[in-house]
Amino acid sequence: MTVASNEVVLTINLRDVKKASRTRRAPYAARLIRRIVARHAKVDEEKVKLSENLNNVLWSNGIQRPPSKIKVKITKREDGTVLVDYQG
Repeated sequence: MTVASNEVVLTINLRDVKKASRTRRAPYAARLIRRIVARHAKVDEEKVKLSENLNNVLWSNGIQRPPSKIKVKITKREDGTVLVDYQG
């Protein structure tokens, strides 16, 4: 699979989500993905945008049981923002 130079596919392990309380795990997973992608793409967390498809996958099992790992595609745009999409 050829990927443009501004696109990267990562598998993010979400095992740290289990440390959060059961009623806050899905939002915590979203924040954790945002933090990891910001560190990887060398941008601020405010510039990282999660796609609606990725959000639906995080919440698919409800707030208490987000997936344990997830594969995402990171696309860095020219305006400095980073789009994170689910790579099934």
